[in-house]
Amino acid sequence: MNYDFNREWLSKKFAEIRDRILKALRQLNDEQVNWRPDPASHSISTLIKHIEGNIQERIIKGILHQDIQRNRDDELKQTYIPRSELEKVIQDRFDLVISTVTNITDEELEHTQWVRSRERTNLDMLHQCGAHYSEHMGQIFYIAKQILQENYKSTSI
Repeated sequence: MNYDFNREWLSKKFAEIRDRILKALRQLNDEQVNWRPDPASHSISTLIKHIEGNIQERIIKGILHQDIQRNRDDELKQTYIPRSELEKVIQDRFDLVISTVTNITDEELEHTQWVRSRERTNLDMLHQCGAHYSEHMGQIFYIAKQILQENYKSTSI
């Protein structure tokens, strides 16, 4: 197993997700990041709260072994959050994830954590987190494009 390759790939992936979400956020105002297409859909602010909750559970609790209690139902409730606060959450939480990935040992990558009644390695979980956050990043872009229409600026790198 090439752990260095995985650390490098994951660090770049999480940095890309962080940077692209920030580029999308910076095109919107407070009202727009809290807008949702309909009552059954999530706003950008809710999606970011959900990403933060997942980072707390999978990285802070699962890998760093800090005592965190996640309330997934609360994070998925619509709550008004200023854009500046969302930017800080994305910056700080993804910086933590990148630091964790950069500094994790080979042995820690092989340690396991329980996820939905299934034991998974930390390496597997980090790759799953990269996929999960990418999915939500796409939702954030879609909402931003709905709001801004032709004024949306692509975040592609």
